[in-house]
Amino acid sequence: MNKEEFYNLVESRKSIRKYKNQAVPQDVLERILNAGLHAPSGKNRQNWRFFVVQGKKRDDYLQYSQKSWLGIKNILQAKLKPSLYEFTERFFFTLGEAPVIIFCYSQNSIEERYHTSIGSVYMAVENINLACLVEGLGSCTMGAPLEIKSEVDQFLGIIDREDYKKGELELLCAIVLGYPDHNPPKASRQLQDRIHWLE
Repeated sequence: MNKEEFYNLVESRKSIRKYKNQAVPQDVLERILNAGLHAPSGKNRQNWRFFVVQGKKRDDYLQYSQKSWLGIKNILQAKLKPSLYEFTERFFFTLGEAPVIIFCYSQNSIEERYHTSIGSVYMAVENINLACLVEGLGSCTMGAPLEIKSEVDQFLGIIDREDYKKGELELLCAIVLGYPDHNPPKASRQLQDRIHWLE
């Protein structure tokens, strides 16, 4: 990949909220997750933990996705045009038919600053988003599961893990992914007051 291809890839990334009824092959998922594992991390702790949900488990999660919508619907209703609000609501009720959900956790430790641990996971998340693009997939990173964090932990069985019992494992976001079934416009980038040059 040359420089132009790389920057085109980065600039073309956008959130996809409608997917084809098409499974993602296991080898593709493994390559995408491996891209996440190659992200940098504080003190090289590699503190990300990914839980991949598909099939019936994915279908069972829809009731939780619908519940998480209740925590953010009023904020979005005030912010979005009615048509976009309705589309977003449908997405939460169906997850756009995305066949795969990756729940992204941070294994926190007193050996590393809290925000560094969180940042390490989000760097892995962006690697996964870009790998989806390379594989011809779409993805959407969601913070909504945090609205019902403890319920998601129980749904995934996280509460039985020793690191969870020690208070070390924390849900940060979820990524839904699959083969895109729409091509929405990319949200414009806001430039004002974003970059500051100091000499």
